Amino acid sequence: MRVKLLTTISFFTYQIGVSQTEKVLNGKVLSQNTTLYKVEVINKTSKTSTRTNELGEFSILAKENDSLLFFSKNYFFTRLKVTLKDLEKNDLIIEMTPKAEELENVTVGRSVFNKAEIKNIVNNKEEINKIIIRKQFDEVTSKVTVYDGKIKNAINFSYPIFDKPKKKIEPRDDRFKKLVQASCPPDFFIKNLKINSEEKELFIKFCNADPKSKTLLEKSNVLELMDFLYAKNEEFKKLKTEIKN
Repeated sequence: MRVKLLTTISFFTYQIGVSQTEKVLNGKVLSQNTTLYKVEVINKTSKTSTRTNELGEFSILAKENDSLLFFSKNYFFTRLKVTLKDLEKNDLIIEMTPKAEELENVTVGRSVFNKAEIKNIVNNKEEINKIIIRKQFDEVTSKVTVYDGKIKNAINFSYPIFDKPKKKIEPRDDRFKKLVQASCPPDFFIKNLKINSEEKELFIKFCNADPKSKTLLEKSNVLELMDFLYAKNEEFKKLKTEIKN
């Protein structure tokens, strides 16, 4: 019994020692089975950083509960909270999600085609004929005048004396929402902030109402944006709790 107790104490002492001591953590960063070069690997807790090599590999000092961040220009950032299992395993595989690429579009008549579609159309006589017919139809319909029911020389009730004062509609500012969508991976709200899809829009509006969101638009710093979202998430949770009570 005494031996078992000593063994258990030794085991927990070892775990506590590992969790409180920094250790060189090795890993590899991939995207769709392709290794990523020069990805910024930041230990946000200890304020240290490194980069992946040509094979996508990295090594960084870390301990349990440290927050690791992975940044690359064409990919959504990835966050990892280091666990004891990660430290013991020591061969992390980090998967990054690529940002969607915008295809260059070309307008033909009233239709919009991307480059890939144009290559197919050039070799397809039937598609070319459809485009010609569509273009001719557009030209004809644009010249046809349709009677709109108005009487010529009638009193113009659109003069200022007949106009009712119109309420000025302020344009909706979606810049912060677009910044969040461009910076955060698709599963960030559910996986990291624990915010479901129904609450996501409300949370972004809640963040946008904070004057600091306008400062982030000017700086466009991913680290500061993430810190802001985590801080606002705590406020958002407290507010929901107060409403329920």
